[in-house]
Amino acid sequence: MSEEGPNMLTGRKTALSENMLFGMGNPLLDISAVVDKDFLDKFGLKPNDQILAEDRHKALFEEIVKRNKVEYHAGGSTQNSVKIAQWMLQKPHKVATFFGCIGKDRFGEILKKKAEEAHVDAHYYEQNEEPTGTCAACITGDNRSLVANLAAANCYKKEKHLDLDSNWELVKKAKVYYIAGFFLTVSPESIVKVARHASDKNKIFCMNLSAPFISQFFKEPLMKVMPYVDILFGNETTDDIAEIAKKTQNLPKENTKRQRVVVFTQGKDDTVATVGDRVTMFPVLDIDQNDIVDTNGAGDAFVGGFLSALVQEHALEECIRAGHYAANVIIRRVGCTFPEKPDYH
Repeated sequence: MSEEGPNMLTGRKTALSENMLFGMGNPLLDISAVVDKDFLDKFGLKPNDQILAEDRHKALFEEIVKRNKVEYHAGGSTQNSVKIAQWMLQKPHKVATFFGCIGKDRFGEILKKKAEEAHVDAHYYEQNEEPTGTCAACITGDNRSLVANLAAANCYKKEKHLDLDSNWELVKKAKVYYIAGFFLTVSPESIVKVARHASDKNKIFCMNLSAPFISQFFKEPLMKVMPYVDILFGNETTDDIAEIAKKTQNLPKENTKRQRVVVFTQGKDDTVATVGDRVTMFPVLDIDQNDIVDTNGAGDAFVGGFLSALVQEHALEECIRAGHYAANVIIRRVGCTFPEKPDYH
């Protein structure tokens, strides 16, 4: 991207077509319920956090489904984002592709059905050793504590799925790639293969730091992928945003034709974007606190909106504007759900 920040993709604008946007990640069924502080304390949860389930959380999943008003939604960070991107674009269907692993069970069937309803071209690796993954969203007020039980999502195998010719052809069709950092715990080799392809072909590879534990405990696989990252997303749970943005900008980069862009959202505070040494702040859309129902999907929605503009070759500020719009819609609803059509111009 040059100094004026024109199209993020080189060459002429192309019409949207199937499989232009590729996402790969952990497909999870979100189980959300409003809980109280005692519930959080019982399972040692912070009000606002994202963690992987451990043995001590087994009972949490059993308990949360017994609460009144439990909602089930197709989730998983990357899957949410590509679904929102597809919703923003509307037509054609299946601009967005999604890969991930599920179990051969009822929850897996729900995820397949939900992807189809969202017009996402989902190709799941299905296995029967582990059940479909779930994510408990424990909501208290404006906060949400997410506990992910990856189960089947953790069983994604590069050689059994990504490497198959028919699947790799779908990867090659894409122009923009997005993988949330969560997938680093599952199949870093799959991420590197996709990222390297994007870099070699001068296509755009985007990644998300997702949650604090990714950069803390999965630094090594993260650093293997970083040279291929064109756009890095992060959020307010990441400490010292300006510092990270600067450090990230200085990390080595394989494809020198593109300057690395770092985009951090900070809830209701300005979104921060850095391109080279330039730092720009973008205010989010105003919203009345009373209209906020669930901030759970806000980060995923921001990325989804951003990707919908990116795949249309829009400039950075337009991508951020689309991201802000999508996040503003999602936080008015429970789960990462959306009205039939966007009202976005």
